Formats: sequence, structure tokens, C-alpha cells
Amino acid sequence: MTANASGAGRSAGFALLGFAGIAWGGMLPLGKVLFHHLDPVVMTALRYGAAALLFLAALAWREGRRALRLQGRGARLWLLGTVGFAGFNLLGFEGLQRTQPEQAAVMVALMPLVTALVQWALYARRPARATWGAIGLALLGVLLVLGGGSTARLLHGGDVRGDLLVLAGALCWVTYTLGARAFPGWSPLRYTALSCGFGAISIVGIAVAGMASGHLPVPDTADLRASAWGLAYLVLIAAFVAVLGWNAGIARVGATAGVLFINLVPVTAFAIGACMGRHFGSAELLGAALVMSALVINSVFAALGARSVRRARKPEALAACPAR
Repeated sequence: MTANASGAGRSAGFALLGFAGIAWGGMLPLGKVLFHHLDPVVMTALRYGAAALLFLAALAWREGRRALRLQGRGARLWLLGTVGFAGFNLLGFEGLQRTQPEQAAVMVALMPLVTALVQWALYARRPARATWGAIGLALLGVLLVLGGGSTARLLHGGDVRGDLLVLAGALCWVTYTLGARAFPGWSPLRYTALSCGFGAISIVGIAVAGMASGHLPVPDTADLRASAWGLAYLVLIAAFVAVLGWNAGIARVGATAGVLFINLVPVTAFAIGACMGRHFGSAELLGAALVMSALVINSVFAALGARSVRRARKPEALAACPAR
């Protein structure tokens, strides 16, 4: 009965992770469409201003009002929330203005490999050989996606700058994710809700200052009405439900297996692009496949390494146990 419950829990975890990956993949083409009505900064402010309230309400309901206390960590939460939510979304959507959703999705899919490099830089955790191989394979895939098989396009294409902005946003999110280590004992929901609240304050402040100074357009009623359903998706599905589903899924199946579902972001973006009539060259498709394969290879070797460590420790643990 326990095994069945465990199996059911893993199945539910896979379903939640799959939903999150698909939701985030659909967010990019939708965001591209919404740019016709809303500036990316204003759109992000509306999105996370609402999402932060939902996260905070969920935290108070699930863990009680005491969980809303900052415990003297407000400054760190503000910094990480600004880097994560403001940095990732503002840079990501600014880059999306200059590139295609499918290319942006490939940049987002690089997050697990970027995380390995950041951990090496910050915590001296040198990546394994398999990870280095995966990073090299992913880099080759990215070059194919960005250049479409053309060196001239890779070196002089205007869209490459947009892709790099998306990648910079992904680096911000990796930094935010690793920042959770500074909050031991906090649930993922508490860290997400409080940091998102502070990040939303920064985003809204930037948007208000930009509109007040005339650097950002103020959306009118017609723009807001035309964007209402899209914003509802970005707030409720891609921000609130997907993030909670991702955290819950990772908790059920583990990060090593769960991170594979980030592959659904470019798969979904490419599928939506194909349905909308966008043509992809063979180099772009091959590049996306290489990036996703690199992530799978890295995750498989990480799982095998973790299993070997557990087996090595098991005899030691048994020897330490008193005879029964």
C-alpha cells in the first residue's frame, strides 16, 4: 500500500511538472502577442502585482499569518526577489521583443546547466565530466538555434541580442533559486511568496516611475480590455498555478528527475509556433534537440551518480546501526 501511495505521489508529481513546463512554454508566444497592447515592463508589473497578492494569500492560508513575518531578512528577500522576479521577467520580456518565442524558450531551457556553472563559481562545486559534455553539447545547440546554420546571422543578427537578454534573465532566476539556501527551514511557498512580494514592489516601482517620466506608455482602457484574457493566463496559470505546481512536483519526484520537465518549455513554444504557421529550419530544430538532449544526459548521469553515492553510504550506515 505504501508503494502504491508512493507511485501515485510520483505520478501526481510528474503531472504537476508537466503542466508547469507546458504553461511556461505557452507564456512566451502569448507574451509576444500582448506586446501589441502593453509595454513589457507595464505588463510585468500588472502580472506580478496580482500574482504576489495570490502567493501571500496562499501562504497565510496554508501556514498561517506568522509565516508572513520576515524575521529580520527583509533586505535579503528584497534583493533576491528583485533579482529573480524583476531581473528574470524584465530582461526576458525585453529580449522577447527582439527575438522569437522559440529561441527564447531554448535560452530558458539552459537553466539547469547554467546552475551547474554558477554553483561552481560560487560554491566551488566543480561540474562532473558528464555535465561538461552536456554544457558543450548545449552550447553547440544554442549556436545552431541562434544562427540557423548561418555564421553571418550568428555574428550580425539583431535577434541574437534579444536571446542574450533572455539568457541574462535566466541567470537572474538561477541566482534567485540558489538564494533559497539562505533560508533553511522555510517552505518553498514561504520563500516564493515573500520574495515575490518584494520583487513585485520593485517591478511596480520601475513601471510607475517609467510612466510618470514619460519613458513608458500608459495603457488605456482599450489596451487593458484587449489584454485581459492574456493577463489572466500569465497571472493565474503561468505565474501562480505553474510555480506552485513546479515546487510541489519537485518535492514529490526530486530535482534530478523533475528538472527534465523544463524541456517542455521549448517543445511547447516550437509546437505553438508551428501551429501559427512559423517555419523552422533544420538547423534550428537540430539545435533545439541538442539542447534538450544535453539536459537529459546531464540529468541521467546526475541520477546515476546520486544512486552510487547512496549505495556507497548504505554499508556504512548498516555498520553503524546496533544489532537488533
